[in-house]
Parts: sequence; C-alpha cells; structure tokens
Amino acid sequence: MSDTRSTARPGPRHRRRRTVLVAGAPLAVVAAAALAYGGGLLGADSGDRASAADATDWTTDVADGFASVNSHGQNGTYGGRGGKTVTVRTAADLEKYATAAEPYVIVVAAAVNIDPVGKEIKVASDKTIVGSGASGQIVGGGFFLGTGVHNVIIRNLTIRDTYQGTWNDKDHDFDAIQMDGAHHVWIDHNDLRHMADGLIDVRKDSTDVTVSWNKLSNDNKAFGIGWTENVVTDITIHHNWIRETEQRNPSTDNAAHAHLYNNYLQDDPNTAITSSYGNYSRGKTKMVLENSYFQGMNNPVTMDTTASIVQRGSIFSGTTGKNQSGGTAFDPKSFYAYTLDKAADVPALLKSGAGPRSSIGTSTTTAKAAAATTLTVAKDGSAQYRTVQAAVDAVPANNTARVDIKVAPGTYRETVTVPSNKPHVTIAGTGSSRKDTVIVEGHAAGSKKPDGSTYGTAGSATVALLGADSQLRNLSVSNDFDESADQTISAQAVAVRTGADKVFLDSVIVSGDQDTLLLDGAGNRVYMTNSYVVGNVDFIFGGATAVVDKSVISLKKRWNGTSAGYVTAPSTAAANKGLLINRSTIGGDVTVGSFYLGRNWHAGGNAALDPQTTVRNSTLSAAIKSTPWSDMGGFSWKDDRFAEYANSGAGAGTASADRPILTDAQAAGQEVADWLGSWTPTAG
Repeated sequence: MSDTRSTARPGPRHRRRRTVLVAGAPLAVVAAAALAYGGGLLGADSGDRASAADATDWTTDVADGFASVNSHGQNGTYGGRGGKTVTVRTAADLEKYATAAEPYVIVVAAAVNIDPVGKEIKVASDKTIVGSGASGQIVGGGFFLGTGVHNVIIRNLTIRDTYQGTWNDKDHDFDAIQMDGAHHVWIDHNDLRHMADGLIDVRKDSTDVTVSWNKLSNDNKAFGIGWTENVVTDITIHHNWIRETEQRNPSTDNAAHAHLYNNYLQDDPNTAITSSYGNYSRGKTKMVLENSYFQGMNNPVTMDTTASIVQRGSIFSGTTGKNQSGGTAFDPKSFYAYTLDKAADVPALLKSGAGPRSSIGTSTTTAKAAAATTLTVAKDGSAQYRTVQAAVDAVPANNTARVDIKVAPGTYRETVTVPSNKPHVTIAGTGSSRKDTVIVEGHAAGSKKPDGSTYGTAGSATVALLGADSQLRNLSVSNDFDESADQTISAQAVAVRTGADKVFLDSVIVSGDQDTLLLDGAGNRVYMTNSYVVGNVDFIFGGATAVVDKSVISLKKRWNGTSAGYVTAPSTAAANKGLLINRSTIGGDVTVGSFYLGRNWHAGGNAALDPQTTVRNSTLSAAIKSTPWSDMGGFSWKDDRFAEYANSGAGAGTASADRPILTDAQAAGQEVADWLGSWTPTAG
C-alpha cells in the first residue's frame, strides 16, 4: 500500500447502506472452513447428513498451485465454503444449485444420470461440487464453466460415459469438464473417463487453474489447454494419473505459465489404445516439468519451436520417440510454494492416492501419512533442520494433524512461507523469551528479486502464513528493510502476512516500519494476543477479520526522524468484520498528536469495500490525534466503519462528529466473540 494518498477523487458517491454486499465477493468468504456445514442442510434427512459428513473434510480445503494466487479480484479458490450445503441425487437438483447465484457446497450422493447425454451443466461462481465418498458420479454428462465464472471446486467425483462410438469424435463436444474464460478453478481427486471428446478442456483464456490428484483414462483426448491466440493462461497440473489415453496428455497451447509436476503418464503395452504423445508444449507456452514418471509413452515430451520446456527430475521408463526441452520458462516458487515428491515414488503414490476417496484421511498423501508431528530447527545443525523453511518444506501437503516446528534460539535470516496446502502448522521458538528466536529479512515491495522483478507488498513478507489453522508463537519476526538507504523504491515492507482462516499469533514481536502486519484475505479470522506490533505507516492493515487483543502497539518514528503515521488501514468487505483492537496499549517514543488510529484503504479504488477498525477498552498515549481517523485515496472515512469505545489515556477523547464513540448497545455487538464466531484459539 502506498504511503502517499491519492489526491484524485472518484466520481459522485452516495453514502453506502450497511447491507450492501460486495459485487464479486462471495458470502462464502465470510464463514470459516470449520463452519462449512454449520448452517445445516437444506431439506436434509439422515441420509443426507451422512453424505455431508462424508464430504465435510473435503470442503474445508483450499486450492494450491495457480488456483491459490491472488489475481483477477479473487484471492485463492475456496468454492462454496460458508454457503449453504445441499445433498443432491438427481440431475435436476444438481443443476438447480450449480447454476444458482449464491454460494453452495453441493454434495453428490448418488450416480446422477444426465439427460440428454452430453449435456454440460453450467456451473456458476462460488461453488464446491464434491462427491460423497465413492458414490458421487456424473453419468452421461459433465460441467461447463463460462466466461467470468470463478472460485469453483470440483472434487471427489467420477464423471464418465458420454462416448458415442467414434474414437476420434469430431461431432460431439461432450467433455467431462470444460471451461471457456473461467478463472480460479480447482479440479481435484476425480475419476474422468470414457467421454466423447476431451476429459478436461481449459479454453479461451481460462486461468488460475489447478488440476491435481485425478485419474484420467480410457479416452482419445485427455486434457487440452488453449483455443486462444492470447498468452494469459496460468495452470498447475500435479499428481495426476493419466493412463490409456491417446493424445492431449496434456496439450498446452499458448499458456503463459504451465507448471507440471509429479504426474504419472502410463501407456500399457498390448492394448487397443496407444499414446501419440505425452506432455506437449505448443505455441508460445512456457512450461516447467518436474519429477514426473513416464511409462511406455510414445514421444513423452514434445514442443513446438516457438514454445519452451524446462525439464528436471523426471523418470522415463520404456518410452520411445521425442523427449524434448529447451528455452527459458519461469520459477513456480515466485508464484506459490510447493513440495516435490521423488519421481521414483510417483507411480505408487498415485495408484494409492489419485481419484475419488472415501474420506480426507486417505485423500492425497497416503504414502506420506507417517510424517513426524514435531520437527526441530537449529542454526548450528543440532536439530533436524538448519532453516525454518526447510522444516516447513518437510510438512506433508494436505496434512490433517498439527505439525509443531520447534525453533531453537538464534537469528534466522530467511523468508518463510507456510503454503495454503499445509494447514495446522505451528512455528514456535523454544527460548525462554520471544526475543530469543528471531526470523528476519529485509525485502521491500520495490526490492528486486534475482530475476529482476519486484517483490510487491505481499511478496515482501518475512513470514507468510497461508495455511489454515497456522500458529506463530514465542518468537520475533522482523522486516529490517532500511528505507533511508534507498528512497527510490516502494518502501512497503511486511514482516508477517496472514492469508488463511484461523491464524493464531501468540506471544510474538512483529516489527517493521510501513505495512508491518498484513492481515490478508476477506473473512479470514486472525487472533493476536500477548504480542507487540511495531511500525509507523499503515502497519496493521488488510481485509481479514482480525483481533489484536491484550497487546502493545508500538509507534515508531519514520526513517528521517519525523513522527507521523497511521496505525491501521483496513480494506474490509462490506459484509465482513474488519480490525478490532481490544484491551491493548498504543504508544511510543513519538511526537504528541502525530499518529492517526487509522485510515480507510479501498484497495484498488474499490468503492464497494467498507473498511472497519474498532479500538476499544485500550490505553491510548498522547501520540494519538484528537481527530484520530483519516481519509485515504479519495474516500471519506466517515462513509466507512471507524469507532472507539471505553478507551483511556492521554490520547482518548469524547464523542464528536470527528470521533465516533460506540454506545453500550453498539459495543455489545463488537466483542471478540463477534469477530471469531465459533473459533476459540488454542495453543497447539
């Protein structure tokens, strides 16, 4: 976020009603993963409840890969999470809820026959469609995601049997899943087979797609990507078992970034189906291919002269024909974190783990289920790992139990990212003080990466907690970027970024200057307690539903010795709660009356946002201005949600038009419990 406020004002605006919902921002994001079924089932009988129980764990996951990125106005892919849950057994009910405008978790609890054969149900945004155990099947049809459709998850289903008797069928476009211009789509743990055309078609500039842990088999065309002259598609394809398919395994045309890893391509000998080619990079595609296993494939890796493929770590067994690579591509880790399995382990891993599963406990990394629940880190080599990130990398993807990473005292100069597919991770210092264990790095938004690009605000974070139910305890995290050393670049420098639901920050020190603590992701709940936050400009900011409780907020002078700043900069969605500072102390060695409590950040100029900060039951030093709220970016803070209640100290004040104070009745609805809902943060 820029320190400099824009002087340009938008066109005429009307005061927003508090019931306005953000266009394009689903209600699903308001509720936590743990509440995905809390609203009950519509018309549910005991069988429906059992079906939903089978699927519950599947719906609390969020996507990895390119489907997890923040782009096109969508931060990650979580489907219908937080919407109502319905169980369907007929095509009519499936279509009713899949095409609805509001978010739904749709549990398919039977073999649903589609009539006419080949019909593709048009799925609307903000949907999770998940099979109940192994019983969820779509027979004789598939799904279509049109232009602008986003935030869709299709999991744990068998989609089969639109085949019309012609092997290379040019007359029937009967796909299992087709998307034209969609974005943020996750296709995971499905069994797709025996269709009249392709199994998956990602077409016409669809992007931010992840395809993982699926079985694709018994078809002429497995998986096509392209149908466009534009080079915009970003796609991750990992842990898929592609077997007995002739072509498009996949065929990737004009993809900006295609990341393929840990896939198993198998062509059995002496069968009626013979592969023409395996992974094909076409047009202007840039492809990274890692640690996959090719068995018996003809032309396992091919490319056009205009395309690129960077290969590393794959195994080729009994293959013949072209195995090509060349050109330059990209670094996937500049977009998201991921962990590679050994190529030699891929066949066994996918034979046991790909396709629909009966429960999350056997859903993905069955072969890695025995991973340790406690990992240790010490710089001197006396523990399992020397860096914190190495320990995070060792956590199995989609782990279902807590993993404690114990970090010995010392200063660790590194960046640490807990990715979205690694929930339930605790990083805790083992020293007697939170000052004993320090994680520090010095990247700013405008700092250059090794590839010449810049980090951006979110990417500047020293520690990024993107996995649900993450915890940070008994340590310090700092961003020590020296703004005085370089005044030519954007100086936002994040120490800790949270980007998931139910993140617990307990007894930590988070220090920086501008943008110290980024609380990211609309509706994501964050609870910080018994901690310190240090900074000067917008240093507690973002769109999450976050509580800073029983903590010290320390105001810091600017790089040039001046005192001026803003404590908070919320970017809250209209339907959500924003930032709550409760039972805390705000002060520091700065000039009297030099700091605002906050200003309203309408990220990207989005007038539909309704930023919120409430400061209550806290002690305010004389550094706080008597008019403690400020406008930002041409938006008046008075049109948003800023208030105080029962504060004390030299910086506290009385109610006025420029200083809203909640009534007792209003304050009763702005307690910690109103922010956290059913979640009770517990040290793990």
